[in-house]
Order: sequence, then structure tokens, then C-alpha cells
Amino acid sequence: MAKASTGTLYRGNEGMWSWVAHRVTGVGIFFFLLVHVLDTALVRVSPEAYNAVIGTYKTPVMAFGEIALVAAIAFHAFNGLRVILVDFSKSGPKNQKKLFWGVIVVWLIIMIAFIPRQLMHTFGG
Repeated sequence: MAKASTGTLYRGNEGMWSWVAHRVTGVGIFFFLLVHVLDTALVRVSPEAYNAVIGTYKTPVMAFGEIALVAAIAFHAFNGLRVILVDFSKSGPKNQKKLFWGVIVVWLIIMIAFIPRQLMHTFGG
């Protein structure tokens, strides 16, 4: 008697969430870079418009946006290294769960170090 299929290997597990988060952060970083190139190009078109845009980036709301950007970049980078290890290491596939949690731990350390510094810079503390 054949065993019933339970779906894909990653359904709801670390591998699936890692895959989803990697795609979401990648798309977010792409759109940030697109906006960054466009707002930087403003300096050649209209220096006044460029200064106005840069002025909006110096608000507390944008400071939280920068925290989100750093969080996305850090996760995407560390998870990318995890993907490389899983793909190119003989023991990678069987250790992918441990590697995922390693990425989360390193990411949290980076964010715990970055967030207070960013908030002190933003709010003058």
C-alpha cells in the first residue's frame, strides 16, 4: 500500500519561509535601488527637487524605513550565503534547518546592534 503524499517538502517549514523571505527581501531591495537611482538622477535635472527629496529622507518615518532596509539587506545577504552552503556543500541539504536558524541568530545580532544606533542618530540621543 502506497503512502499518501503530504505535499511539497517545504510546506510550512523553515525552507519554505526562507525561500519566501528571500524573494520578498530581494524584491524590496530591487525597488529601493530603483528609487535610489531615480532620486539621485534628480540632481542633474533639478538640484532643488533633489534637495527636497533628500529633505524628506531626514524624517523619523524614513529612519524606520532605513531600519527595514538594513533588515532586508542583512537577511537577504546571510540567507544567500545559506543557499550557497545548501547548494554546494555535501552536508548542506541535511543541515539546512540548522543553517536557517543560524541565519536568524546572526541577523538578530546585527539588528540588535544596528537599531539602537540608528534610533540614537535619528532622535539625537
